[in-house]
Parts: sequence; C-alpha cells; structure tokens
Amino acid sequence: MKLSDLLSYPSVTVQCHDNPDADAIASGWALYLYFKSNNIPVRFIYGGKFEIKKSNLMLMVSNFNIPIEYVTELNEEPPLLITVDCQYGEGNVWHFDAKTVATIDHHRVSGKLPLLNEVRSNLGSCSTLVWDLLNKEGFDVNENSDLATALYYGLLTDTNGFAELSHPLDRDLRDELVIKRSYITLFRNSNLSFGELKIAGEALENSFTEPKYKYGMIEAKPCDPNILGVISDMFLEVDCIECCVVYSILEFGIKLSIRSCVKEVKSNEFVEYLTEGIGSGGGHIDKAGGFIDRKSIEAFGISYDPTSIHDFIKARIDSYFDNTEIINVKDYTGDLSGYPVYNKKALHLGYVDPSGMGLGGKTVYIRTMEGDLDIVIKESTYIMIGIEGEIYPSDLSHFEKSYIRSDEPYIYGGEYEPVIKDSKTGEKIAIIPHAKSCISTGKRSVYAKKLDHRVKLFTTWDEEKYYLAKPGDYLVSVVDNPRDVYIVEAGIFAATYEEVR
Repeated sequence: MKLSDLLSYPSVTVQCHDNPDADAIASGWALYLYFKSNNIPVRFIYGGKFEIKKSNLMLMVSNFNIPIEYVTELNEEPPLLITVDCQYGEGNVWHFDAKTVATIDHHRVSGKLPLLNEVRSNLGSCSTLVWDLLNKEGFDVNENSDLATALYYGLLTDTNGFAELSHPLDRDLRDELVIKRSYITLFRNSNLSFGELKIAGEALENSFTEPKYKYGMIEAKPCDPNILGVISDMFLEVDCIECCVVYSILEFGIKLSIRSCVKEVKSNEFVEYLTEGIGSGGGHIDKAGGFIDRKSIEAFGISYDPTSIHDFIKARIDSYFDNTEIINVKDYTGDLSGYPVYNKKALHLGYVDPSGMGLGGKTVYIRTMEGDLDIVIKESTYIMIGIEGEIYPSDLSHFEKSYIRSDEPYIYGGEYEPVIKDSKTGEKIAIIPHAKSCISTGKRSVYAKKLDHRVKLFTTWDEEKYYLAKPGDYLVSVVDNPRDVYIVEAGIFAATYEEVR
C-alpha cells in the first residue's frame, strides 16, 4: 500500500493505540503532517481509559506541538480511519466505527487485516515504516527537524535505546535523520520515575548467576522496556558476568533484554535463539531485546508463573551454550577431506569491484539484510552478491578461479538494496548500480559437511564477528586450500552446489 493511495478520501482520522508510546505518537503525527501537506482534512486521536501522563511523552507533545487528541466518541463515522502502530479490533485499540479502515503497523498480525494495509513485522518501529512510506512519496522528513527528531525518538524508545535494531531500514533511519539532539537528551532524562528506579533496585537484589557459562538472569516487575535495559547494563558490569538476560512477565507475554560483552555471544543472535518459535527478537551485537508470547509458552505445557518461566528461560539459555560449537579458522585443525566433494553450479551471480569507487584502503561497512559487514577494501577485494541477495567478500585471485565475467546486466531481486558506508565519513554508496554479472565456473571444488548442531565460525575476514550455522547448514572447505573454511546456509547450498560423483 502507498500513502498516495489514501489521498482520494475527503477526510482522514489517524488513530494510535490506547496509552500511546513515543513510537505511536511520532508515526501518527508524521501521517497527520503528510495528509495536511496534501490539503486533506485530518485528525490525530487516541482513546482508552487514560490520557497521556508519562513525563517524556508530555514533553514530546508540548515541545513539538503535536495535535494529538484524547477522545472516546466520534460524532460521525470518518470516511477513512487509519490505525497506526496497532491493528483495528485489537484489545488496546479503542473502537470507533468507520466507513473505511486502513492499518499501518510493525507488530505481528493479530487478526484479519483490512484491505488497505501495510504491516511489516520485521521492522523495529512503526516510525521506520512511516518514514519509508514518506520517502517513497517524496516527502522529506528532514525538512521538519521536529518531525525527524520525533521519529528518531520513536525508534529509539521502541528498540530499547537502539539495542533491538534488526532491519537495515531501522539503521538507515537512525543514521540519516537530522535531529535536534538536545530534545532527545531532554526526553531521555525524563524517562525514569522514582517507582521505576525502585523496580531496578529490587530486581538487581534478586539476580541469578550461572558460573559454568558466566551468564546471569534477573526477573523485573512489569515496567517500561527501557528500564529493563538499564537493569541489563548495570548487571553486565559485574565481573563474573559475560552475558545476561533480564525479563519482565506481562499479562500477554514476556519482555526480554539481552546484553553481552564477549565476542563469542552476539546479543541479537542470542535473543533470536531464545525466542525462536515462541516470539521474536533482534538488536545489536552487544545489546538486544525480544518478546516471548504467552500463548506460545503455554502451548509447551508451561505454567505461566514466575518459577516455571524462570526454569523455562534458563533451560533455553543452557541449551544455547550446550549445543553450540565455536570454530576460529585461524586455529582450526579439523579435517573435512573425508566428506563429499561438491562443485558450484553454473549460476548467474553479481559482483562489485570497489577499486573504481574511490574506496581503496578504506575501512567500510556494507549494510545488508544480514547485518553490517565490516571490511577493509584492499586492491584485490571483490564483493559478491549471492542468489538470494546475500553479500560476502572475496578477492581477485579467488574470483578469477571461480567465476567468469558476463556481459549480461545484473538484476537484483532482494528486499533491501545493500549499500557501502565509509566508517569514518559516513558517506553512503549504493552497491547495485556498480554490480555486474558473473557465472560460477564450477572449477573450484569444496568439501562439505552437513551440520547436525549449531556452529559459530570466526573467519579470516573478521576475527571479531562470527558467522552462524544452524543444523542442516554446511561447513565447507576448499579442496586446494583446506584452511579456507566457511559456512553456507542449507537452502543456498542446495541451490548453488552439486556433488561430484
């Protein structure tokens, strides 16, 4: 759905969920301003039993003059009602009748969506979604620094201080908005009440530690997600703790905050493991957050009480450490020569030679769906684009042995177009316009071992960040260079390799 699809209605009412948070207020206000700029009569409302009372939100509304209204009745049905950061019919959305309903949201789909909808559950905030929709309409948010700051703050608060960023669009919003940082400082320093301070203190007094794996666990009373982050940050400073899980049991599920200070545990990957099949999670290497759905836990036959939940989460954490092998290619002594030999199929792939992009010798990061890949661009560095849009570095000698350049234009079909960013200047360069086609020759043979457990692989490209393999993925080494070891995801392996008979 495009925002311009909604301009045919004579008037618009934008509604966010009851007890609105910063993300709901920011994304709703952005929609209000979009329709106002197109001369469409528009109103921004919320319902529920309580008006906004939280100090940081009141400051946000007053400083930016956000025209949000608290209402419980409408005199007439609006021609178009847009629910933002929520879905029509949910329990936390005050019901208003409307002639037509549209939904713009980043949460999981909870019921039947209206015909007009844009729901992207993989985004960290609704602010990101609305920002992307506005960009596609040519609406430059940075022309209104108050709005840019509000959207930035919406993402900041909905991702636990950027700890739970998982999608590259979230990272783009964080990096590209021109904000009034003094307001962010003001709002953040008005975010903690004395009662929430007491919650943090009580939680830290009742911590649990596991010496075997050097992790800690804490249950906190229901509170703002940012408070969980405060508790996590303090807990991680304990000398015997390398990673920690702080959680709060809510009526509808469990909110998690994750921290790690060792390279062997990425917080974002850790929380994805803990919530797999029962919720969702994401974030950074050192900070992340997630949510476990109550119905999903009870489907396991787990009672929804503090003791059972503690035991359930602890069992998942222990399983994470028990069932994961760590391999550092630099010290790897394993031998894969006894495993089957495979050659790459003749597939059309993409490649970029960054030598003509003025990046020689620079440290850059490549923003992709899989995360930010940090590399130093050497004279021989090539950037490969796989069949599913995955990005991985190579070098000229490897490229010439394994691929033939093609005259066919390269067509990218991924969800998010990767970009290169200079780590020092922040300069952003799109990769796809520089991409060319190549065909794998099938001349480079590899040994491949299908894995029955999780593996974290530290490569020669980056000794600080591991590549994760799950059961069913493949550990691969090049036949003529056994120390060239890497991981290939199961689906990509099946599509790109064939066994040599």
